[in-house]
This record gives sequence, C-alpha cells and structure tokens, in this order.
Amino acid sequence: MWRGTTWLKRFWGDEAGAALVEMTLITPLMVVLSAGVFEFSSIIHSKLLVEAGVRDGARYFARCDKGSNFAACETVGKNIAVTGQAASGGTARVIGWAVGDVTIAYSKQIDVTVIDVDTGEENYRSSSGVVNVVRVSTDYAYSGTGLWSFLGFGDLTLSASHDERVLGN
Repeated sequence: MWRGTTWLKRFWGDEAGAALVEMTLITPLMVVLSAGVFEFSSIIHSKLLVEAGVRDGARYFARCDKGSNFAACETVGKNIAVTGQAASGGTARVIGWAVGDVTIAYSKQIDVTVIDVDTGEENYRSSSGVVNVVRVSTDYAYSGTGLWSFLGFGDLTLSASHDERVLGN
C-alpha cells in the first residue's frame, strides 16, 4: 500500500483545527453581511428623518401667517425641517443636512379638484376653485458609515417632498 493514502486517511479523520478553518472561511462573510445591515439601516433611518423633517416644515409653513412676513415664515419652516426647532443654529436631524438644501414652493392650484397622477385620488377639494398648496422638498447627499462608497456604489442622494394644503392666507 502506498504510504500517501494512509496519511490522507489520517488527515481526513483528524478534526483538530476544523473550527479554525470554518471560522476563517465564515468570518469575512459575516463581517461584510453585518456591516451591510448596519449601512442599510442607516440609510433607511436617514430617509425617515429627512421625510419627517420635510413634513414638519410643510405643516408649519401651511399654518404660518404669511401675510405679515413671508420670508420669516419661510426661514422658520426650513429651520423646523432641518433641526426641528424654529430658531436658527440647532443640530440637524441628519449629519450634513443644511437649511440651504430645503426648498419651499408656494402655489395656487386653480382647480376644484387636484388629482394625484399616480393614484388617481383627489388630494384637495375647494368650493372656490382655488387651493393654496405648499411643497417642501429637499435632496440630501447621504454620507453614511462608508461601506456604501467602499463597495463602489457612488454617491447616494435621498430626496423627499411633502405637499400640504395652506390654511388661512
């Protein structure tokens, strides 16, 4: 009998170090998988914070008395969107999101009903045929934990907008 076969049988039956080999093979996969879960959850969390901010800013602006000082309402609405506070200089909800990234558009919809193109539903009704609507929107450049760019996916921009019917003037 050839001596190499007994060595191979002995090697095949020996289990010492098997756990080390298994961990060496599995650990990189688990680390990348775990990092991917953290990165994806960070993206979703940032998106939700940006959407909440845009919604809060639109709600404030829709109820603000724009007749006295339109620019002040716009400034406070942007501050609320980004920081959650009416005053300037607060901490942003998401790192790197600035007041300058928020856009507020105030328009009059001259139609009795405004139909949402995607769903076909009526968003607003008015007996006068005029509905004032504010749209707060933003584009946020996601910086994240770095795995996204490390994997070579490029820049990620999170966009959000919210329409709110204006109450009052």
